Amino acid sequence: MTTTKPGTLLKSQIPIRTFADWDNLKPGFMEMDTVAFCGGILGGPHVWGLNLTDVTTGWEGLEAVMGKSQAGIHQAVTRIKNRLPFPLLGLDSDNGTEFINAIMTRFCETHKITFTRIRPGRKNENCYVEQKNYTVLRNFVGYSRYDTPQQLAVIRELLEKVELYVNLFQPSVRLISKTRLGAKVRKNYDKAQTPYQRLLESGHPDPENRKRLKLLYQHHNPLQLQKEMNQLRNQLESVNRYKFNEATNDRFRYFLR
Repeated sequence: MTTTKPGTLLKSQIPIRTFADWDNLKPGFMEMDTVAFCGGILGGPHVWGLNLTDVTTGWEGLEAVMGKSQAGIHQAVTRIKNRLPFPLLGLDSDNGTEFINAIMTRFCETHKITFTRIRPGRKNENCYVEQKNYTVLRNFVGYSRYDTPQQLAVIRELLEKVELYVNLFQPSVRLISKTRLGAKVRKNYDKAQTPYQRLLESGHPDPENRKRLKLLYQHHNPLQLQKEMNQLRNQLESVNRYKFNEATNDRFRYFLR
């Protein structure tokens, strides 16, 4: 189920970026996308996850908002930008109105951020963030519907832990090349590394940010982060059970009248 509505405002002014344009870029060029936590029912306000994925290192920036208004998405992108360990140099999005609007355009112009978009209907051109939508947001938050301020607060706290855990401690491999041999395709991958390791090896963080990164890594324990994430997910499940019980009791009282 797609939840992207094409944006027309300023679309002609925002250049289209294709997959090949991301070759050999330094950290700071990020794809962005939203994920609906609606339980399969898009009607009414509910929580949306925002995911920014760095193309070179796989570094994740995660946020959550109620609804996906232009102002709300802009504020979430700003919060992610302010805690990145490298300058935000480029943003690439789909053609949804939450991204293709005057607010985001002015934000990128003000901060000298390259702003591009994929071709309509070509989700594979945002493959880095699309993959992380499942392995990060869906894997850690799930598919249930979350639509209360209490749930939004818990999800924001959860994503703060997830961002640390994925960036510092979760290794992944990256595709280096593909070779076609007849009907078969041979894929070559690099060694498994965390975004933290890739970022340090890239040589781009300045000395101050490298020091901050190393301190961040030293001050966190993956087992403790997993424990805290599990506790927060249990909180979400408890709220959902409470909502379900309340809805069931309301229907029962209605039929008794």
